[in-house]
Amino acid sequence: MGVFSRVREDIATARRHDPASRGKVEVFLAYSGLHAVWSYRVANRLWRAGLYLPARLLSQFTRFLTGVEIHPGATIGRRLFIDHGMGVVIGETAVLGDDVMLYHGVTLGGKSRHGVARGAKRHPTVGDNVTVGAGAKVLGAITIGAWSTIGANAVVTKDAPAGSLLVGIPAVAKPLNPDTIEAARGTTHDG
Repeated sequence: MGVFSRVREDIATARRHDPASRGKVEVFLAYSGLHAVWSYRVANRLWRAGLYLPARLLSQFTRFLTGVEIHPGATIGRRLFIDHGMGVVIGETAVLGDDVMLYHGVTLGGKSRHGVARGAKRHPTVGDNVTVGAGAKVLGAITIGAWSTIGANAVVTKDAPAGSLLVGIPAVAKPLNPDTIEAARGTTHDG
């Protein structure tokens, strides 16, 4: 997919998720979460090319501008939407599937206070079509299954199967209503 096609897809995703958006130009110019994702893509290319310092400098500069910190080593699928953005942190070994939505204040981070071998998985894997509520913390090398929803301010430290609702501190996984999942599937981008 080309750069311009990806940008159009990102803008359409933002418009689909944010009922307050008033147009494509507004989204392009004023959505900090979108700007952070675009910068991440450049930083990630630098990171994969072995240009670690420039990649980190770009990600830190973007954090300064947007309030969103995405490590350039993270793996992010298509159509990530970060609503409002401020305070979002995505760690180096985090993996996000397609059509993930993050609200402000979300942390996808590690939880070890002890040294971990370089390259070891220490951040979460978030499946396709997962929504993470404002202020939620998803910590450690855990997996959140597709079509799950994490409630605002939840603290998730254990794996959750697909179609889970995670709420509380610590979060407890409960199955989502199948009708809710089917309704959501009808409103997402298939492709």
